[in-house]
Amino acid sequence: MTDVTEGVPAPDFELAGADGPLRLSDFKGKALVLYFYPKDDTSGCTKEAQEFSALAPEFAKAGVSLIGVSKDSVASHAKFTAKYDLAVPLGSDPEGAVIERYGSWVEKNMYGRKYMGIERSTFLIKDGKLARIWRKVKVPGHAAEVLKAAQSL
Repeated sequence: MTDVTEGVPAPDFELAGADGPLRLSDFKGKALVLYFYPKDDTSGCTKEAQEFSALAPEFAKAGVSLIGVSKDSVASHAKFTAKYDLAVPLGSDPEGAVIERYGSWVEKNMYGRKYMGIERSTFLIKDGKLARIWRKVKVPGHAAEVLKAAQSL
């Protein structure tokens, strides 16, 4: 696994998006928030996407782009985006390669049952480096916290 700690270069990625590929190289010299979430159209993931969407103009004003990532298909992302009028581009990682590269494919435990899944996590990338990392994200207020960190870059 790649070293995923603050201050190191962000792992490279290319994801399928609704308007074409989303690549780390597209954000060279810019700031990017890359957040991983478990599944389109579930309560926590919907709330998180809505909070980032609501703050998208503020992120743009700060010169920061946003990308949400899950294993869902581009078609699923398109339905999710249309249903909730989301303002955040969503990247599809069906094989989970990028999710794994960022250390966000983890063992989870629910009701005593262990399984592998996506850890809700967010990465603030500036000039190709991991500036800030949030793991085990709790949705309420998270987007605002990330915005505050992004504005202080």
